[in-house]
Amino acid sequence: MTRTWTALREGGNYFECPRWHDGRWWAVDFYRHGVFAYTSDGTEELVLEVEGQPSGLGWLPDGDLLVVSMKDHRVLRRGLDGAVSVHADVGELITGHLNDMVVDRTGGAYAGNFGFDLMAGERPASTVLVRIAPDGTASVAAEDLWFPNGMVITDDGRLIVAETFGGRLTAFDIGENGRLTGRRTFSEPRPVPKPSDLGSMVAGLQFAPDGIALDAEGHVWAANGVGAAVWRISPAGDVVEEVAMPEGLGVFACGLGGEDGRTLLACAAPDFSEEARSAAAEAQLLTTSVEVPHAGLP
Repeated sequence: MTRTWTALREGGNYFECPRWHDGRWWAVDFYRHGVFAYTSDGTEELVLEVEGQPSGLGWLPDGDLLVVSMKDHRVLRRGLDGAVSVHADVGELITGHLNDMVVDRTGGAYAGNFGFDLMAGERPASTVLVRIAPDGTASVAAEDLWFPNGMVITDDGRLIVAETFGGRLTAFDIGENGRLTGRRTFSEPRPVPKPSDLGSMVAGLQFAPDGIALDAEGHVWAANGVGAAVWRISPAGDVVEEVAMPEGLGVFACGLGGEDGRTLLACAAPDFSEEARSAAAEAQLLTTSVEVPHAGLP
């Protein structure tokens, strides 16, 4: 099937973590240090500045916004009145930039982290997934994940995590108090390189899932950070569709939303280099229509 991408917004530095919420698209821009909301015509509103570099987004049951502050390893809370406070500090638990996050219906959150200094070219290493309780208390929810990144929560209570440097999607059952059990591979569609130096691992990866989204048939849309395409992966773990990016663009996150839930939004940029993306306004938010609507969280 051929799909056509349409630009919702151009001129960003590096968009990530798209969410559909209260009739608008939301996304962060790492290097403009902002959380932004977008109307259907692409009009942009700066909602919150995050000096520590924003990433994962989610909402508490009372409507307050949670935002990851990557470099200082915190989750910020923005109230409906605009007041900002520190919801959680997880610096003692993680070994790299705090990254994407999903918030469940009780207000509990799961957040991944890099596990190593990606932009300095350090050797990749496994790391933990953190759970943040509704009161801001943080604990380790799972260990030995390779760059836990985008996440979704299914309507029947499962957490699916994209392991970017693991080349796979990993599933857990969510139990009482957010405890994760029943770890298993949801999809590992391509061979995965053995742990090595950063350049070798990136060169060996054929599937590096970054941001992900869930549809009502239980399929996961995954932004393939090394493949310049968004892949749709079935509940059996098979790749059933690949939607390529326009020439010259990679893709690093995706979301499902729109009024009917059938808009697929991609966060596209030429690459993920901090130096290059900070210096150039070349990122885009792109949309296309799909047949199966959004499900689960976010």
